[in-house]
Amino acid sequence: MSRITVHTKCRLCRAEGQKLYLKGIRCTSAKCPIEKRGAVRPGMHGAKNTRKPTDYGIQLRAKQKAKRLYGIAETQFRNYYLKAKTLKGLLGENLMSLVERRLDNVIYISGFTTSRSAAKQLISHKHVYINGKINNICSYSTKIGDIITAKVKDHSELPVSEKDFKAPHWLQIDNKNLATKVISLPTAEEINTGIDVNLIVEYYSR
Repeated sequence: MSRITVHTKCRLCRAEGQKLYLKGIRCTSAKCPIEKRGAVRPGMHGAKNTRKPTDYGIQLRAKQKAKRLYGIAETQFRNYYLKAKTLKGLLGENLMSLVERRLDNVIYISGFTTSRSAAKQLISHKHVYINGKINNICSYSTKIGDIITAKVKDHSELPVSEKDFKAPHWLQIDNKNLATKVISLPTAEEINTGIDVNLIVEYYSR
């Protein structure tokens, strides 16, 4: 199974020209390469790359950015697109709703971990419960009414412990017990990832 290694995460952020917050707390510190060097593409010719991107290149970058942000492999991401085509409503909104409702993403945006990769590890180690039962499937699609609980020894430094932390409106957070309930489906307005989903639809519609 393909995975993103620790040493390549910073390169992925630099390739996209912005922070994807793949390393959690490190991404907000002065150690972040983007803070040190700016949004310079990786490689010896990164700073000299001034070629004008093609339409295909722009679409590809949008798709790659979404995959890397959510930590999803190509085959799986394409399957989400194919599933989104079978649902009612706008294709782009359906696609983003599917990836946003992944269990690992819900754990992350609920503030129970500092990154999506940390959420994946928490799930794979069987520290996450859905409706009282252990679930170790990162790609599990959460549904309305699901109650997700995370077992973390010390959560004093987690985002959910911060006073200014704001959870999405489609989730109901219990800070004390590290539990969250899905009370509705995410809307396009609530998914603030900076991804142009229309470019992704254009890429797969070629």
